[in-house]
Amino acid sequence: MSDRAAFDQLERVFHERGRLAICSALVAHPEGLSFRTIQETCELTDGNLNRHLHALAALDVVSMTRKTGAGRPQTIVRITRHGRERFLAYIDALEAIVRDVQTAAHGKARARLAPEG
Repeated sequence: MSDRAAFDQLERVFHERGRLAICSALVAHPEGLSFRTIQETCELTDGNLNRHLHALAALDVVSMTRKTGAGRPQTIVRITRHGRERFLAYIDALEAIVRDVQTAAHGKARARLAPEG
């Protein structure tokens, strides 16, 4: 993948620390996580998490359902199939960029260490 192609695949919606953390947690737990669990895992405030979840839901990346029963109501958040595909494509593009940077950095380091002819 060329440098430009990888950068073109970086989706701004995932490129924020909170959203990256939220989506990473949800990909690892496809059955979904409670609002509180995501909040604790990602170390986000109620308001910050709520804002990120609504932005992700508006783009069909996550779905939220309100679960009632014994005790307090609970919001369960799941990553959608569409959201999972988009997020994993973002991670693939990010990995390609990191590999290119490492290759370039190691190549320049080898060139500096190579004996002069």
